[in-house]
Amino acid sequence: MSLPLLNANVAGLSNGSLRFVASSSRWSRRSPRAVLYNHYAMTIPLHSRPSSTSSSPSKPGKQNEIIAEPRPSSSVLLISARNEILLLHRVHNSKSFASAHVFPGGNVSAVQDQEPNGGGSDLPSSDDIRIHLDAAPYRQAAIRELFEESGILLARDRATGRPVHVPAEEREQGRRAVHNNEVRFVEWVRRFGEEVVPDTDGLVPFTHWITPPNLPKRFTTQMYLYFLPLDNNGSNGDSASSLQQGAPPSGGQREEIQIPTDDGGVEIAEAQFLPANAWLRKAQRGEIMLYPPQFFLLHLVSQFLDTENAAIADTPTAAESQRRRDELLAFVRSGNPPWTDRYICPRSIKMLDDKRVVLALDHPGPELAGSDKQGDRERVILVRFTKDGPREVDVRWRREFQSSPAASL
Repeated sequence: MSLPLLNANVAGLSNGSLRFVASSSRWSRRSPRAVLYNHYAMTIPLHSRPSSTSSSPSKPGKQNEIIAEPRPSSSVLLISARNEILLLHRVHNSKSFASAHVFPGGNVSAVQDQEPNGGGSDLPSSDDIRIHLDAAPYRQAAIRELFEESGILLARDRATGRPVHVPAEEREQGRRAVHNNEVRFVEWVRRFGEEVVPDTDGLVPFTHWITPPNLPKRFTTQMYLYFLPLDNNGSNGDSASSLQQGAPPSGGQREEIQIPTDDGGVEIAEAQFLPANAWLRKAQRGEIMLYPPQFFLLHLVSQFLDTENAAIADTPTAAESQRRRDELLAFVRSGNPPWTDRYICPRSIKMLDDKRVVLALDHPGPELAGSDKQGDRERVILVRFTKDGPREVDVRWRREFQSSPAASL
């Protein structure tokens, strides 16, 4: 199947050093500087697993005749009892995205996340537009990867609707067995009850990102929110180190405490909850590395879950915490299209005098060209790409940026 390309606007730089040209069959890249830009701007990890991501840019002058098929993957923004977000810190000696902070997630596995005998839960073929739509394998991968990478198990008994308690030692054994494909995740979960299943119903879709077509390794990544239950009996607990296994935001009963942990230093150095605005401040101070999608989604979530004054200690009541969740969910389900159905394939539209690149978020990607899928037409991401990764990331209103000097959202 021939894949149509986006109508890419020329990134009109005054010195002509970076330029994308769209044609009927390929994207042309001009100048060595463009190669560095392509590597860092478009190799955007949405999750912590880098196994299929290229770490080398294409050679100058080489033109990609064929657009690589994006590999299905998923990630989850796990929201704790205190409305904090779980991020995983990749090990410093990782071959890909070393030391970056990322959301839990990874590739959809044919072994783990799809029916072994084609039982109706498989993804469509790569030339079927439905492969990019929210589906059971994406949801299964999000819950499974969260378990493998942080040890947090989100499982529920369908008969009672209650979360399932699994002792920490058994979870740790299962985590290793699932990671090594010694057992299928759904089968391991079922050991704790015939009606016990991964809690995929608790996932709320929250944008879908597709790697731009000029990269040799690409992903089509479904993002989700998952709300752990609030503690309505008083304090929301200390989720800096622990959390409640849980349910969508309507939950409330107190459940088993689980502590997110690293994977022994294989891929993850640390798993930690912090308020979204705290993660953003750390990135802005250069203390941690956040790639544009993570920064962008944390920026959106922070506007609802965090206090407006970051200098004030935020200890809301359970009722206030629930109100913030309700407002976030209302936002996610609003808009045209709603954020549950926004597809984003970042593209460069400009380079600023301070050498930061402006990434537009309005295109859904070449695989969805001609469909009704759309991205975000109102916002852009600014980012400086260095040899060590993205720095000085920010989110701006596109209209303000185009009409006058860029203004922060």
